[in-house]
Amino acid sequence: MTATQEQRPRRRYAQRLPPHERRAQLLDAAFTVLGDRELHELSMEAVAKVAGVGKPVLYTVFKTRAELVEALLERERERGLEQIADTLPENLVDTDPVEAALATVEAFVDVALANPTRWRLILATPASAPDEYRAALRAARADILERAEALVRVGIAMSPRWSAMDADLLANSTLTVAEMLGRLAVSEPREYPRERLRAYVRSIVTLLAGARD
Repeated sequence: MTATQEQRPRRRYAQRLPPHERRAQLLDAAFTVLGDRELHELSMEAVAKVAGVGKPVLYTVFKTRAELVEALLERERERGLEQIADTLPENLVDTDPVEAALATVEAFVDVALANPTRWRLILATPASAPDEYRAALRAARADILERAEALVRVGIAMSPRWSAMDADLLANSTLTVAEMLGRLAVSEPREYPRERLRAYVRSIVTLLAGARD
């Protein structure tokens, strides 16, 4: 063995994993990489490095960067929708509909701040995102809006003082405000900290409640 051969570092071989575990590992690595950079800055080299595998291993699972990005966006969309579903109240019995709606906004902002990378991907949909992904996001938003409107209608029916409230517009505006605040929370956390956003939400509650009273 020559001196050059002795000094040459040994090639690292990735531990063998079942296909679904390898796929999850690589998506987790891509997600980690995006913790401190934008989607357009994601590289296959960086993902392979974080995952601790060689690029050939990465390319056996995702043939192209576009395929990796599409899989990551879809996974985070699904996880994000599960989180949103958890923030919606199950019923509005004995609850003011506006209070419930804005409490949901607060909960959503907390979810976004707890998962900034995920919600940055969802709320600030990149121009490079596949059309199928954008369509899936629109469909998911429509489903969430429909569920929110149904809850608001129940709340309004139970509270006569809110009988003149437009359920569709209240649900739509609540979702829009939640998306806007979530986007600010994850894109400019120093400028829009949780306390500032919560204070704004509570001020809306106070104004609406005072107007209806």
